[in-house]
Amino acid sequence: MAGIKIAIDRGGTFTDLIANPGTGKREDDVVLKLLSVDPKNYADANLEGIRRILELFQKKNIPRGSPLDLTGVDSIRMGTTLATNCALERNGEPCALLTTKGFEDVLRIGDQSRPQIFDLRIDRLDVLYSIVMEIDERVTMEDFAEDPDQLKTNLQENKDPNLVYGKSGEIIRIIKRPNEKEVLEVLQKIYDTGVRSLAVAFLHSYTFPEHEKLVGDLAEKVGFTHISLSSDISPMIKYVPRTHSSVADAYLTPVIKRYIDTFCMGVKNGTETKIQFMQSDGGLTDANKFSGLKSILSGPAGGVIGVAATSYHKDYPHAYIGLDLGGTSTDICRYSGVLEHVFETITAGITIQSPQLDVKTIAAGGSSMLFFENGLFRVGPDSATSNPGSACYRKGGPLTITDANLFLGRLVPEFFPKIFGPHENEPLDIDIVDKKFSELTETINKELGKNLTADEVAHGFLQVATESMARAIRTLTEAKGHIVADHRLVSLGGAAGQLISFVGESLDIDTILIHRYASILSAYGIFLADVVTEEQEPCSFILEESTAAIESKFQELTKKSLTSLLSEGFEEIKTEKFLNLRYVGTSNPIMVLEQPGVDFKTSFTNLHQKEFGFSYEEKDIIVDDIRVRSVGISHARETPSVDKQLSELEENIVDPKTSACFYKNVFFDGQRDNTPVFKIDDLPLGCTIFGPAILVDNTQTNVVPGSAKATVLEQHIVVQILKKSKNLLQDEDDAIDPVMLSIFGNKFMAIAEAMGNQLRKTAVSTNVKERLDFSCALFDSSGALLSNAPHIPVHLGSLSTCVTFQAKLWEGKLKPGDVIITNHPSCGGTHLPDVTLITPAFKENKVIFYVASRAHHADIGGITVSSMPSNSKYLFEEGAAIYSELIVKEGFFDEEKIRKLFYDIPASYPGCSGSRKLSDNISDLKAQIAANLKGIQLLYNLISTYGLKNVYKYMAGIMENAETTVKAMLNKFAHHYQQSSFYGADYMDDGAIINLHASLDVENEKYTFDFTGSSPQVYANLNAPIAITNSAIIYFLRCLVGENIPLNQGCLSAIKVIAPEGTILNPSNNVAVVGGNVCTSQRITDVLLKTFKVQADSQGCCNNFTFGIDTKLNPDGTLNKAGLGYYETIAGGAGAGADSWRGPGWNGASGVHTNMTNTRMTDPEIFEKRYPVLLKKFCIRKQSGGNGFYKGGDGVIRDIEFRSKLQASILSERRSLAPHGIDGGADGKRGLNLWIRKFDGAVINIGGKNTVDVSPGDRIVIETPGGGAVGKPKN
Repeated sequence: MAGIKIAIDRGGTFTDLIANPGTGKREDDVVLKLLSVDPKNYADANLEGIRRILELFQKKNIPRGSPLDLTGVDSIRMGTTLATNCALERNGEPCALLTTKGFEDVLRIGDQSRPQIFDLRIDRLDVLYSIVMEIDERVTMEDFAEDPDQLKTNLQENKDPNLVYGKSGEIIRIIKRPNEKEVLEVLQKIYDTGVRSLAVAFLHSYTFPEHEKLVGDLAEKVGFTHISLSSDISPMIKYVPRTHSSVADAYLTPVIKRYIDTFCMGVKNGTETKIQFMQSDGGLTDANKFSGLKSILSGPAGGVIGVAATSYHKDYPHAYIGLDLGGTSTDICRYSGVLEHVFETITAGITIQSPQLDVKTIAAGGSSMLFFENGLFRVGPDSATSNPGSACYRKGGPLTITDANLFLGRLVPEFFPKIFGPHENEPLDIDIVDKKFSELTETINKELGKNLTADEVAHGFLQVATESMARAIRTLTEAKGHIVADHRLVSLGGAAGQLISFVGESLDIDTILIHRYASILSAYGIFLADVVTEEQEPCSFILEESTAAIESKFQELTKKSLTSLLSEGFEEIKTEKFLNLRYVGTSNPIMVLEQPGVDFKTSFTNLHQKEFGFSYEEKDIIVDDIRVRSVGISHARETPSVDKQLSELEENIVDPKTSACFYKNVFFDGQRDNTPVFKIDDLPLGCTIFGPAILVDNTQTNVVPGSAKATVLEQHIVVQILKKSKNLLQDEDDAIDPVMLSIFGNKFMAIAEAMGNQLRKTAVSTNVKERLDFSCALFDSSGALLSNAPHIPVHLGSLSTCVTFQAKLWEGKLKPGDVIITNHPSCGGTHLPDVTLITPAFKENKVIFYVASRAHHADIGGITVSSMPSNSKYLFEEGAAIYSELIVKEGFFDEEKIRKLFYDIPASYPGCSGSRKLSDNISDLKAQIAANLKGIQLLYNLISTYGLKNVYKYMAGIMENAETTVKAMLNKFAHHYQQSSFYGADYMDDGAIINLHASLDVENEKYTFDFTGSSPQVYANLNAPIAITNSAIIYFLRCLVGENIPLNQGCLSAIKVIAPEGTILNPSNNVAVVGGNVCTSQRITDVLLKTFKVQADSQGCCNNFTFGIDTKLNPDGTLNKAGLGYYETIAGGAGAGADSWRGPGWNGASGVHTNMTNTRMTDPEIFEKRYPVLLKKFCIRKQSGGNGFYKGGDGVIRDIEFRSKLQASILSERRSLAPHGIDGGADGKRGLNLWIRKFDGAVINIGGKNTVDVSPGDRIVIETPGGGAVGKPKN
């Protein structure tokens, strides 16, 4: 007989084990659950679990603490959260980072976006390294992808010794080789601090690793014990995630190795035992090869394998979604026959670039806390964790999802382990849960004037939790182009069975699979997993021109990946070949698996069409990476097909009166029902149980609602939803249910988010796909904002101004299938590149809603490339200005009209061009139309489910809730400062003033923001349309609320805004406005924040920088010669926060986007690969933030050298007047824009707004402003 096999999944709360004595038979399996942390009883849960398993199998007592004899143990397989916990708690190995000169702050800046757009206090997790030092080395790409002439360097002709081929096949220019003596000095300095773990990440090392390898060899000689080279750890393009990955490996791997050493010290006679760990990619690896980087998703990866191995069958190829409901969070995965990997994820604030199974995590687990705030029910993201845990755990914890299930009778204490209380021998505490829900219900009823029961309150929280999980699943599946209802759900974890049927109902999924080992499915997945090795290399081939080279590389990588598996004696090995493919000129690669009988081009085209909604016939396909994954097949156990078993069954309906263990009073559909409780192991195979019912064993509780039936199979329980549960809203009464108000808030937001996902997925431009410069929203029939996904802040209030205007303009004229296009500032536009499409939804030929999408188009014509001129005076100079047109009329897309609007008309003005990217305009407009259509479809679904009257009712309720919350916040404000009148002002760099008188009449609930006294509109482009002024105010109010309320018109309804016509904040038609959107909007926000004593000034602009070459067109508008264009906004310093009733102030964040924007920065390697530039430096501008009790954040320095003749433009503010501090805090430093010419060495200050013609070797250096401080510095 084979030896004992043990698999372990150590989670945050519980550690799960499954073991088999060697028979391989499921009936001989042993399942255990124990607390992951229990220091009073054992030091390590894994060793304790193994000890208990060995006691059972070897039938002898094994004292705790003694080395465990592994004689007869064939394998121990483990999944662990150790690395994730280290990353979250920041208690990994002290490590250092060596980076390319000029990039010491690459991880502090990251992509420059802030995590939460409405959090004025910008909290970003600190970097993992203790020390960072720069090495003076540099390489770059010789050619650039966006070259209009498509010139390629030929090394046969160019004998420059500094030009070499990289691993990707591209030509690399070596600019500076590292000096070994200087490197050794740096390494010794680090070593002398006591740090022994080192990460090395140099620019472009994914294709040119020689400099990293040199430093790695020297570091080994110095004595570093762990060295992570980014070129080894993650040989893929993108400097920021690769550097993150290298540091994460240096930070986490020594901890993993120490744990493995400690584990091995706790066992003996283990030389014949395979000790393996589950990696994030879903494959097992030997303990001595296990690394921190590949352990981040170790436990969840086991769950994905569990779903794949126990649910999917090749003869019945359904798609499955796994729902793993843990203690603090829920993991969601998808499987349809092939493991889905992603190569860039964010975990614990760290961007990881490494193959990982595609698992999405949301902050809603069994320990998620329950809140009632601002008239709404909220679940999470705060968690009670395992200590103190849920209220019922007898440790003084708060109410959680687990408590709600217990209170409603959906948890069965009789089957729950008695591990609670001071002596860990008591059951769940139902009494404290009863008490807490009674108290909470009393509070809710008092605040709302309702008469809810405690049952209704607890059930309401579960409904909200269910909806948040359904929303996350919808996002995961639809983002990949899949239809949610075409899937089945799979339950993972002991708690999932209590909610999964209700999640299925919400998603219109009618089949749920619950494996006998559902509560430990991650451990079982590890038990069933295969051993995997991977090899990957970058390249830069054109797919159809490189067949021989690709095949040669496949053979080379296959040989490498097979070596270790063959040495381990695997008789069956499966090799999977992948190409990471993208269209030329795009940056959304897809990892494509080789399929029998299908070429890579066809597979890629099909996948691209499905995921992004389009494909290109005319564009070449680029191979970015070649990957080989070899799998040593374990043949652990086969799972019988669920579908085959169901087809062969004759229905055998169980009589609960004779088969139930007992009955329990459980809350379903508005009332308590006497519900049978069945023990799973006592139920006969093939039997069917109609709900409501509860099916339990010692590790899981599964709730079957009255709308479903459950069938017991050999290894599964299959729950089938037969009908929708009772809809309590169908009576259409006039009362607002606070639970449904919370749920509708979620549903409205989910629609806006789904629109955003659709737009990002189907757009072609970098601005939408990568910089995320777009917004999507829903509106009522008058144009009032109903729900706006949190995309770009400057779009928030302005979209409503726009839709309201168009709704009035087109009243009674629109028909189904019509789509309006507009971008004009007088119609609620911001600046011209932000193009808005509006689609009406109808019922009986009457408009009942609108949806809208706004996207920043890369070019719409005008006097400069990218349509962001620094010196425009008139609107026509900024490109196409569209007042109001139908782009689609009754379903017909008018491409000829688009050509006229975007090209012919703007090109007719003196000195102006039409759109230089007309094909991209058309593609992005189609993406916006698709996004709007998605929103319309989802709105119709909502109306179909709940009825139009109820949707309208809760739409009004959501708006009223927001208005009430904003009023309450302003009242607190006035009370805190004991004043009702506030005044503030600030100047633009040109002397224009923004003047604000704010009046808070609490008694009469009248709140006025009066901008009278602000400067007249200017003969420049800093004019901010009234829509922008509204956006700044709504953003300010939403930030001050400080709680997660729906963003809608109600936020602004409480406020009277006075902005006199003809001023800089409400200009007349046809004045230039491009700077108003990106500069003046920021100054308005600064004025609002400091007037109300909330925050000192932030950097006060977006630092808009563009460069390019104009496109040359033929007289008929066809392309003569392509140009190129690039646009970015640059981070700066955030203002410090002041003390208030909400709590103490804070230091401003450095190197981050603030207030009205949150767009991302292009990765340095992508930047240099695409464009003729060399990024010399991108770092924090030290000491540029104001000094004070709370310090202002620092700006950044961005130094760009040009390698071709180009036109460059800067549009910025705070170059003359510094960001102000408040309450005695110092100002931040002003920004500075320099042009450093190569031919004469001149250093020229080009001011805040200018356009220059740069030559090769010229540099533009942009130093962005720091934030102001609050209060005088500490003595």
